[in-house]
Amino acid sequence: MTRQQKYKIQTIARYIILIAVGLVMIYPMIWMVGASFKATNAEIFGSIGFIPKEFTLDGYKNGWFASTYQFGRYMVNTYKFVIPKVIGTVVSSAIAAYGFSRFQFKARGFWFALMLSTLFLPQVVLNVPQFLLFTKWGWVDSYLPLVVPSFFACDTYFVFMLVQFMRGISRELEEAAEIDGCNSFKRFIYVVLPMVQPSLVSCALFQFMWSSNDFMGPLIYLNSTKKFTASLGLRMIMDTESGFDWNKTLALSVITLLPSLIVFFLAQDQFVEGIAAGGVKG
Repeated sequence: MTRQQKYKIQTIARYIILIAVGLVMIYPMIWMVGASFKATNAEIFGSIGFIPKEFTLDGYKNGWFASTYQFGRYMVNTYKFVIPKVIGTVVSSAIAAYGFSRFQFKARGFWFALMLSTLFLPQVVLNVPQFLLFTKWGWVDSYLPLVVPSFFACDTYFVFMLVQFMRGISRELEEAAEIDGCNSFKRFIYVVLPMVQPSLVSCALFQFMWSSNDFMGPLIYLNSTKKFTASLGLRMIMDTESGFDWNKTLALSVITLLPSLIVFFLAQDQFVEGIAAGGVKG
């Protein structure tokens, strides 16, 4: 067997393994979509097949109106705090990352290490003091506790990712801009930000998907049913019915996932580029 033949066999084997692993990973989502069109719980859980015997939209129709408010209201409520949170995360993380990657200040290494150490803190440790603080400020039962922290670079992972990306950018363009009279703010706006755009898109996508699926934050801070997010609305529908139809739950889950999937596919090229660059630069 020649070397070229061995290479072809190895390549085919790799693709077969990748396809098999990909199918295993994506099949639960395919099953969820197919099961949302099934008519009964017995049919849903009777087999692992995703093709319905009897195609029906009852899960979507009944699920949309299953709560006090239409499920569309919960979807709108979700993006009332998700969109500002994404904006705050991208802006504050970019500014913080620029400071750590470009400026020399006293104990910079210590503060950067201290910031990274917060990655190891489980969120449950912070929930109680944050809840007490926001209660004292009168922010409970509003979206402020979910949005405001993002404007102060509280998402350490995104700051770290942007720092890694900015450290890999040559400073020659910034030095040329400085010679032309640009101050640090103008260099940041007109030179650095355009070059880190893929990483900014990655940060925005991560925050968009994580916040859209967030359950614990809204559960802690939101009390009024009319302010519930999609995750809370879905859970409320499951709690208020005994022996409920699972096709409604699965149908609403599909609807909840659609915006994240659409946004991801629209920006997947820059997302992959940003993740790859942020992971290898240092």
